[in-house]
Formats: sequence, C-alpha cells, structure tokens
Amino acid sequence: MASAQQLIGLVKSHAEGDVDRFFDLAMQLSAAEEQKGHTRLAEQLRQWANAGRAPSTSQLPKLTPIAAPRGDLAQFLVASYPAERLNNVIVPAAISDELAQIVVETRLSEKLEEKGLKPRRRLLLSGPPGTGKTLSAHSLAGELQFPLFSVMLHGLITKFMGETAQKLKLVFDAIKTTRGVYLFDEIDALAAARGDGNDVGEARRVLNSFLQFLDEDTGPSIVVATTNLAEILDRAVLRRFDLVLSYELPDATSIRQALERRLIGFSTARLGWTKVTDCALGLSTADVIAAAEDAARRAVLDDRERITTTDLLDSLMRRRSLQGLGSGVNAAKSKSLSPKKSRQPTPVSSQARRRRKGAD
Repeated sequence: MASAQQLIGLVKSHAEGDVDRFFDLAMQLSAAEEQKGHTRLAEQLRQWANAGRAPSTSQLPKLTPIAAPRGDLAQFLVASYPAERLNNVIVPAAISDELAQIVVETRLSEKLEEKGLKPRRRLLLSGPPGTGKTLSAHSLAGELQFPLFSVMLHGLITKFMGETAQKLKLVFDAIKTTRGVYLFDEIDALAAARGDGNDVGEARRVLNSFLQFLDEDTGPSIVVATTNLAEILDRAVLRRFDLVLSYELPDATSIRQALERRLIGFSTARLGWTKVTDCALGLSTADVIAAAEDAARRAVLDDRERITTTDLLDSLMRRRSLQGLGSGVNAAKSKSLSPKKSRQPTPVSSQARRRRKGAD
C-alpha cells in the first residue's frame, strides 16, 4: 500500500490546489500497485486521477482561440475545441484503458523522454459506424485541452496529379508546428490497399506520400485515423500506427450503460432491461442513444417523468427498421430455428410412395 509520505503528499497537493502534483502522485501510486499485482486498485487510481485532473464545466480554463487555418489549408482543415471527455465514450474497458493511457503518456511525455521513450501519438480506430471512434478523438482532445483539427478528405483528394500530395504536406506541416489532435476520419478513402482492382498510379503516389509523411512526423501532435473497413487498408498503413483499436457493436452491458446515462433525470426503475437490451442487440451505440432520446422526447410531450419498457422497445424497433435490421431478439430466435425446420423430413408424395413400393 501507499507509504505515509506518499499519502501526505497526495493530501497536501489536493489542499494546495496543485492539480498537476496531485495527478503525478496518484499515477505513481497506481504504477506501484500495478507492479504488486493489484491491477484493479491500480485501474481505479488511474481513473480517479484522470477524473480529478479534468476540470468541472464551471472551472474550465478560458482557452486561447487558435488561429483558424488560412489559405489552401482552410479548404480541408477545420479547428475546434471539443468539450467531450473520455468518460463520455461508452466502449469496452480495454479500449477505455488504452485511451486513458494515451492521455497519461502525453501529459508525462518529458518523463518518458528522460528514459529514451516516446508517448504513442498515432492511433488507428476501426469498427462499424456509430461505435464511438470519432467521439474518442474528440474526447482525447477535450481531455488534453488540445485543439481538434478535422481533416476534410473530400477537400484533400483531387483528380489532379500531385495536388493531393501537396495538400497532404500542408497538413503534416501543421501537425509539426501546431500541437493538437488531428483527425483523419474514414481514412480508407486515402489509404486503401495498393494493388486492388481500382488502383491507379496517382492513388499509389498519394498513399506513398501519406506513409512518408507519417514516418517523418516527430510530434508534438496526436494523429487519429478512423475506418469502417480496416480489412481494405494497406498493411503498410497499419504498421505506421502506434496503436490499433478495434471497436465493436455494444453488448448488453454497454447498451444498458448507454441508456441509463442518456436517461438521467427520468425514472427507469421498473424497466424490463433484459427485453430492452435483447431488442437493442445489433444496433450501434449511436443508434441506442438516439432511441433513448426518442423515448425521452415522447415521455416529455406526454407529461411523464417515467420511461416505460414499451417506450424504449418502440423506439428501438423504429431504429432497427431505419437500419434495415430485423425485430431484435425475436428475429434472432426465428433465424436460429430455421435450420431445424430445414432438417425435418421432406413430405413424400403418394406418387413417390407408389414408385418406391414398386421398386421394393
């Protein structure tokens, strides 16, 4: 457990309002406990340390606005200061831990560099739409109090030979000179595998330029790329990223977490959670949250504070219909029964029985 001096230092830094010192001590305690095999305690210390470092909404420092990209850069680079935090993202614990670790590595980069190490700064997030990839990039920027620069690929990619590579160079020049989180959303448009049927010389040159710029990037910014189609990405692209995280559709636990978080302020005590989560399986987190908001709107307009199971099931069914999915768990059960039906003996016609009898 923590030494007396560590505890005194922790309490003293908190009393003096020294957030950075408090955070450093808490992270040291977390690392020490992890070395002892107390992984659960170490994770809790990290989470509370991060929560303590993130200022409340009423205490957010006044950020100095960054200069908006100008000239050619303004056509494909959009700057913002996100308000999201990592606890806004509903993802599996393994992904949440990695994102939190990226924040810690970035904040303590000097400590790493003293030992010849560098924080991980190139992230690739892959998975179905609506699973939290783009929100994760926003939350990293918000957690670090960095500006978020969204790269607009539709303005970046052109049909003219060499022009896309020139624009890419402008982006990576900005990555080197203006610290922030740079988001390449749906990177598959830029980094699809070389050698596929639609490959052309210019596409290869653009990809080679992108790989070269990644190799030459030495900081201080974080580069986040997202893709819905990781399988079509060139392997050379995957190797350039320090961390590749695979996002998936939410399970029952994540579905309930998303619904409870979005429905704070409403009564959900008597909900049939099993029916609700079964109906939501196969939907993305974004769809689940949209269904919760739909149910909440209807309850408000009906002058109700309570969300019923029927409210949520109806909203989830509407989302399933919009996404072209079946009717939830009932559809899944009917599908699971279909192979059994196909194995039932095929009825034999009377004519076939007569032929069989004659053959005997």
